[in-house]
Amino acid sequence: MTANAVFFDVDFTLIHPGPTFRGVGYQAFCARHGMDVDPAKFETAVADAAPLLHGPAEAYDAEIFVAYTRRIIEGMGGRGPSLDACAREIYDEWAACQHFELYDEVPDVLHALKDAGIRIGLISNTHRCLASFQSHFELQGLISATVSSSDHGLMKPHPSIFEAALRLVGVEAAHAVMVGDSVRQDVEGALGAGMKAVLLQRGEGPHAADRALASRVPVIRSLRELPALIGALFAAAASGGLA
Repeated sequence: MTANAVFFDVDFTLIHPGPTFRGVGYQAFCARHGMDVDPAKFETAVADAAPLLHGPAEAYDAEIFVAYTRRIIEGMGGRGPSLDACAREIYDEWAACQHFELYDEVPDVLHALKDAGIRIGLISNTHRCLASFQSHFELQGLISATVSSSDHGLMKPHPSIFEAALRLVGVEAAHAVMVGDSVRQDVEGALGAGMKAVLLQRGEGPHAADRALASRVPVIRSLRELPALIGALFAAAASGGLA
């Protein structure tokens, strides 16, 4: 059994936010709306707001992301009649590629996979234009198919968004891998659709789900590990190892 397609999550897998979407960036957004917030509280505010993105909702709904952003602003001390307008501006700007940076290893890894004859796709819970994403980061010609939840209508981990991506590349689920940083959205979603999965956990700290995932999917620290891993992943599956 071999891999014919590898799909990637986008945010925090291929790209990460620049200063616009860090503490000082939120402070600047809020200042334009007449609010004074503390950028030092940004990381804690993000962690406190995160459960809003992991609820039971399946349909893409911009209001989920606006509420998440509003909670972050509140966690930083933002209050007042302009709170909602500020959250909506930040949500809108999240779609703009110029506010993000590509992880250094991404071009080399995508080229290596394509050179190996593997089709590459993107599956993202986003309202960002994925065609613009490819153009902005000069990835044209590397990616065979893209599916965004705002266009598809349903979000990861719903199986239909994975199935739509598989149809676009003409590959069966058993011959495809999903790579992303979210256990629920990327790993569990892909496994539920019959695909294989790889969890990307950047940084040195242990992932909260490492033990639970150890017997099901590999966990990598950098995408540079991926090309060599793909063959081993399918070999293990053929011999009854990793699912």
